[in-house]
Amino acid sequence: MSETSAHGPVRRSYDTVSEEYRRRIGDELAHKPLDRALLAALIEQTEPGTPIADLGCGPGHIAGWLAEQGARPVGVDLSPAMVGIARREHPKLEFREGDLLHLPAADGEFGAAIALYSVIHLAPAELRPAFTEIHRTLRPGGLLLLAFHLGTEVRHLTEWWDHPVDVDFHFLDLTTVEESLTSTGFTVEARLERTNYPQEAETRRGYLLARRDRP
Repeated sequence: MSETSAHGPVRRSYDTVSEEYRRRIGDELAHKPLDRALLAALIEQTEPGTPIADLGCGPGHIAGWLAEQGARPVGVDLSPAMVGIARREHPKLEFREGDLLHLPAADGEFGAAIALYSVIHLAPAELRPAFTEIHRTLRPGGLLLLAFHLGTEVRHLTEWWDHPVDVDFHFLDLTTVEESLTSTGFTVEARLERTNYPQEAETRRGYLLARRDRP
């Protein structure tokens, strides 16, 4: 999407905080045992050697962890600065610039996909188009793991870690997201909620594990 698109402010905001984001968030999996377990379950159910898309990969830390477990990640992020950091920090892995509504990937390219706190920057009307696009890039039977903040509010930030930004964080209802997935060709296999870890912002978190329906 172009710089003048609706997602331009999100892109610019993440470009602005990219280095600070890496410093603060880059080791987050170390204190997220549930996330590690869910990612491990996704890897186990993905055909070895098939690429796993990390959608909204940020500085590449989740992709790096996936690679350490023997997976083949492909990171995708809206922010060129984030993609640059990911390539710098993980030079052996593949990262691409791209939008959730227009993924830089072929039909059926990925064996699985994760989108951890990336759909929170989509407007409600964009959820189904984004899931349709993810469905396009997944192989039949491929898994998708989503994580997001639970609720109905929209938090708008004009300053983030002392940097000027212009970004909305959409809190989402678990059932609403599940219905969007179902309507776009997924079957939800697991859903759960948790409270925040001490190192995280004080929000409840939702997870959905869905599988692309087979023809």
